Amino acid sequence: MSVRLRGILVDMRPMQENIKVLYFANKCLEPYVEIITGKDAVKRRRSVCSSEEGNCSEDEEPEDLLPVLRNHSQLLNDHHIESLANHMPARTQGYPWNLVYSTAIHGTSLKTLYRQMAHIDSPVLLVIKDMEKKVFGAFSSHPFRVSDCCYGTGETFVYSFDPAFKAYRWSGENSYFIRGHMDSLQIGGGGGLFGLWLDADLYHGASYSCHTFNNQPLSTQQDFTVQDLEVWTVQ
Repeated sequence: MSVRLRGILVDMRPMQENIKVLYFANKCLEPYVEIITGKDAVKRRRSVCSSEEGNCSEDEEPEDLLPVLRNHSQLLNDHHIESLANHMPARTQGYPWNLVYSTAIHGTSLKTLYRQMAHIDSPVLLVIKDMEKKVFGAFSSHPFRVSDCCYGTGETFVYSFDPAFKAYRWSGENSYFIRGHMDSLQIGGGGGLFGLWLDADLYHGASYSCHTFNNQPLSTQQDFTVQDLEVWTVQ
């Protein structure tokens, strides 16, 4: 069949069953369309129901889609993405992920990381791979910045793949979520120990059990060396 749209005759042909057209738009990004075919459509599973839109009705099963990564990741595979997306707050659902910092692109500098986030006002995902090839990191309710005191909310959590995914959410014991110094970045704390700590060169780090998340050490060794690091915006 054919229809006329704004004076233009458009041929409307049936779409093949194994093709999906995904439309993405929000107030901060230009709308874009992604066409997914065959097995890729099966891989991209993520709930499109958000708390802002209301819950899906009982007779309407949500279609799960993996979030779209607008840039290539050297650290994240589909298993990582799906596990992380399923644990993130509902307000992040339906948004593409954008790479804002990568040691492979921007070098190893905490100062550069802060500079890359200077104009960002959204949650961020920190992904680290250590020299033992273990992937771990943190979801932060706010972008990383230099601060005089701790900031963030209970949405913040730390995680690791060992290789099974483990997420450690806010314990409620304290609010030492994030604190940024010019010479270090700290996530979680209590008892003089940090859940995750990185130095000014984003090369040396440490991870200990902390009161904020009651987590196990995220890295293979409590004191670790960074192989690669990425930070993504997720809203």
